[in-house]
Amino acid sequence: MRRRRTLTGRGAGALLAGVACVVLANAVAAPILLYVGLLLFLLPALSFLVVRIPRRTGTVARQISTDLITVSELSRVTVRFNLRAIRIPHGLWRDVLPDAVAGESGGEYPPRSGQLSYVITGVRRGIWQIGPLMLRTVDPFGLAQREQEFGETRTVTVVPEVFTLAPLTVRVGAAGGTAHTSSSRLGQGSDNLSPRHYISGDSMRRIHWRATAHRGQLMVRQEEEESSPDALVVLDRSAARWDRPGHSADARFETAVSLCASAAIHLVQEGYSVDVIDSAGNVLGELRRHEDDRDGLLVALAMVTPRGDSRDLPTLIGGTPPGPLVYITGRIDEEDAALLRPSGAAAAMLFATEAQPGAMAAATAHGWSTAELGEDIADAWEDALPQRPGVGDAPV
Repeated sequence: MRRRRTLTGRGAGALLAGVACVVLANAVAAPILLYVGLLLFLLPALSFLVVRIPRRTGTVARQISTDLITVSELSRVTVRFNLRAIRIPHGLWRDVLPDAVAGESGGEYPPRSGQLSYVITGVRRGIWQIGPLMLRTVDPFGLAQREQEFGETRTVTVVPEVFTLAPLTVRVGAAGGTAHTSSSRLGQGSDNLSPRHYISGDSMRRIHWRATAHRGQLMVRQEEEESSPDALVVLDRSAARWDRPGHSADARFETAVSLCASAAIHLVQEGYSVDVIDSAGNVLGELRRHEDDRDGLLVALAMVTPRGDSRDLPTLIGGTPPGPLVYITGRIDEEDAALLRPSGAAAAMLFATEAQPGAMAAATAHGWSTAELGEDIADAWEDALPQRPGVGDAPV
């Protein structure tokens, strides 16, 4: 963060003019110029004391309208600034923002509305610091200025953008995942409305009184245990697939991370239990229809970067093949694609941001539905959707 000079441009000009007057006074023997030069020296010095001597302290508290800011999403930051000073100065305030967050975070102080606030937009995912708050004041002559920082910084998390995706064209049930519905016949009753006959050991609080009155014998609410079919989303972040991280973000990798988040959240909304891992087998998130699970995944994806190597896909999948399998990778050639085996997944979808000639054909031969991943994530998803049996050529 670059600090401002104490003297403004006008103040520096006054000093230079003072030096010129002193030199000229000696050259032409004009005492009046010497007095003018001294005055031009005195004014910046006096202005410096005016802005530097007053003691100011203060506290800063920030409130952000959303806990997590999505890339391209707007969020409002409200700043509570409690300034303690002999007199309230007039100047300009600004909150220091990282490059990953855009916004006009400043204005006049004190504000006319009595409140400091501004709108920010997420630009680049990650965990960043907002602040400190800077207050800049200038003396009445505009010769000297003071910029002072107040308060601590505040952490803001920018998460990948989540897109709305088209529903799967096939429903993957017990054949690919673990979809089943089983009824517990003994023990404590549950909150489910399906009634069954009372069995010794059932809680009397679970008696289904309406069914009991209708059938003339004790009935209890029967527990329905349902588990969703499993889905697996794999983000291949091995270093060989992506460009080396630099000062600016790799647009292809950012798109891949965004698809990873979008696919996982979309599959949960379709009723699947979703595990999200990277190509080394590290768990990035487990989604089980809880809002905390979703936020946890987005925070994990906010910090993910290309690194390390990848393991073979059958090892990642393990002994139980999932229903939908989404594999997201970057630079891939025909040989790499031939080594990717979906291992019995019922709906295998492969996305690559930079597929070499023959790579997608090799993957399709092994049972993948493929699509090249460009800027339009929703279109790529639709291109890779498995077709219903007997429709199209894409394997299911």
